[in-house]
Amino acid sequence: MGMIRRSAVLGVTDTLPQRVVSALSRDIESGELAPGSRLPTEQQLASRLGVSRNVIREAVAQLRADGLVEARQGVGAFVRAPEQRDAIRIDRNALREPGNMQRLFELRSVLETEAAAIAATRRTPQQLDCIKSHLDRMGGEEKWEDGSIDADLAFHREIAAATGNGYIHTFVSFVCEQIRQTIYYARQTNPLHDLVHINVGEHVRIYEALVAADPHMAAAAMRNHIHGAAQRVGVTIEDRQHPDQFVRKAGKAK
Repeated sequence: MGMIRRSAVLGVTDTLPQRVVSALSRDIESGELAPGSRLPTEQQLASRLGVSRNVIREAVAQLRADGLVEARQGVGAFVRAPEQRDAIRIDRNALREPGNMQRLFELRSVLETEAAAIAATRRTPQQLDCIKSHLDRMGGEEKWEDGSIDADLAFHREIAAATGNGYIHTFVSFVCEQIRQTIYYARQTNPLHDLVHINVGEHVRIYEALVAADPHMAAAAMRNHIHGAAQRVGVTIEDRQHPDQFVRKAGKAK
């Protein structure tokens, strides 16, 4: 039997099954493998990607666990439509592509801007104390170390928890963990002293808006932070005005 020639599409990181999952996930998300379509057979995938059928089998099992495909007995595995999936998955390898990074920050802007506005009206004194403790840790002795990254993500999760909405907390917590690598990347590509100073300052303004119980200020501060964080990893989000801004402007025009 000849040597298997592994496809370059798999890249060089993670285990082989994880790399196959990433490759197939990209095909699904791009629409190359459309909802309702059947995955190629194990043999076809093994030949195309240059791996064993056991690797393909393990990768497809992971796709099933992630809810991206479903198996039909004796027929094969089929791609599920987004509305049919019972799990959410973001491929972290795909986040290295600028377009996907931009989409992730757009998602953050949609989720976290509104979450901050809601949290400003619902947060408890205890939650404010917890948010402040994460903020202090970000700017404290650990500010140059990984501990400040943990505190940064905890700051965002606690704001989501302060909405009192478990669904918002679940989604924001999931998305926050996906951005861990973007924070590392920002630290590698920006002057660390300036980066930490700017980043902490943005979080201070979010916290101050929560203390003031001002939903408009909280939303604006969170939006400004997310757009700034995006720029620090080389992507730009379109700066759309919040609907409330239009309402306030319309009121002033009268």
